[in-house]
Amino acid sequence: MTGPRTSPRKLLGRLSLPERTFVADALRTETVGGVLLLLAAVAALLWANIPGLHHSYETVSHFHLGPGALGLDLSIAHWAADGLLAVFFFVAGIELKRELVAGDLRDPKAAVLPVVAALCGMAVPALVYTLSTVAGGGSTQGWAVPTATDIAFALAVLAVIGTSLPSALRAFLLTLAVVDDLFAILIIAVFFTDRLDFAALGGAAAGLAVFWLLLRKGVRGWYVYVPLGVVVWALMYNSGVHATIAGVAMGLMLRCTTREGEERSPGEHIEHLVRPLSAGLAVPLFALFSAGVSISGGALADVFTRPETLGVVLGLVVGKTVGIFGGTWLTARFTRAELSEDLEWADLFAVASLAGIGFTVSLLIGELAFEGDAVLTNEVKAAVLTGSLIAAACATVLLKLRNAKYRRLWEDEERDEDRDGIPDVYEQDDPAYHLRMAEIHERKAAEHRRLAAERAAEARHGLAEVPGGAGDEDDRPA
Repeated sequence: MTGPRTSPRKLLGRLSLPERTFVADALRTETVGGVLLLLAAVAALLWANIPGLHHSYETVSHFHLGPGALGLDLSIAHWAADGLLAVFFFVAGIELKRELVAGDLRDPKAAVLPVVAALCGMAVPALVYTLSTVAGGGSTQGWAVPTATDIAFALAVLAVIGTSLPSALRAFLLTLAVVDDLFAILIIAVFFTDRLDFAALGGAAAGLAVFWLLLRKGVRGWYVYVPLGVVVWALMYNSGVHATIAGVAMGLMLRCTTREGEERSPGEHIEHLVRPLSAGLAVPLFALFSAGVSISGGALADVFTRPETLGVVLGLVVGKTVGIFGGTWLTARFTRAELSEDLEWADLFAVASLAGIGFTVSLLIGELAFEGDAVLTNEVKAAVLTGSLIAAACATVLLKLRNAKYRRLWEDEERDEDRDGIPDVYEQDDPAYHLRMAEIHERKAAEHRRLAAERAAEARHGLAEVPGGAGDEDDRPA
């Protein structure tokens, strides 16, 4: 005797209403930041390649400032990479914490898909890069460069091409990028730390402990946490561990669950305040001082002939797409889950190709991987830009082919006929919704009956007034 059949679990089904609202708010800010990121990257390329301006770009990028006694006499470009990106990783830490305690990653079954997809989406590009460089006799140091996805850049592409990507796919892309950022942080911490100052590292750990205790005690006030955060960041920088790790650690310490009487958790509140600073200032400024590479016909040709740079391009364009799509397919295959009936595997392939846009973290890892070799660092940056643009172009074509279907799905998600501020798809099980809709339709039916009666009366009145018609007394022909 067999038990009752259970319906297979759905992959990328409709989001819950709170999750949908959060994702929409987060993506809105990231999209604006992504457009600013694109503008900053274009400005950097122009500034670095216009003959009359190139020298000023180099001068500003390499201008040093900061207290040398504290080991912080850094160039502007260095401040952007190690200082401003700490803000970006602070927000990434909050996002990760929220996903772990209140988002998709809280449920192990739901977490399997983005985690496996992200891991495969990092492992395959690293493998593609390694095979390319080994076959061409190049350096394998840059294996981690094509492993990162830039969510802001990807969302900017979506904004520019105007696709109505369903919220489930947007949420998948966002969660994928959060997990991607986590592993990128681990890669930076483990593989790009070549010296350790244990005194500074101990001081940073003590500072983080104080930060955690203050949060536990409920101490409030930016004037307490901002100076403490700067001290922790400076100690982490001097310890030899990449300074952005301090931002992640502090982000992970924030509470991201709500308590009685709270509309939003402290973590969500702080993320709401800091995200515009990260997306609108920190990341664009980093791009401005990292994306300024010299572009020429010969340089672009070298991108496809040098094994390191070719490995980066292939890793982003081919490795990311194959890795994420393959990871998603494997998850469905081995968990016996089914793709949501609203989507097809072609949609996943298009989103996987969009994830091949690696910019911010890829540029950062490129600088770390080839530190000391300015020529190769610039060539790898050019490869990141080239690979990201090719991935963006491929994703644009694939998404545009599906955009008519996405628009219909988006309209279904947004429809709110009872005008209560909640999309109708989330109210199908609510009797009150159906009563409201019945009342609306009854009012419409009554209005149509009234209009029908008026038109019929007008038609009869018009017929009675026709000269020589049936209303004439002598019944003469007109």
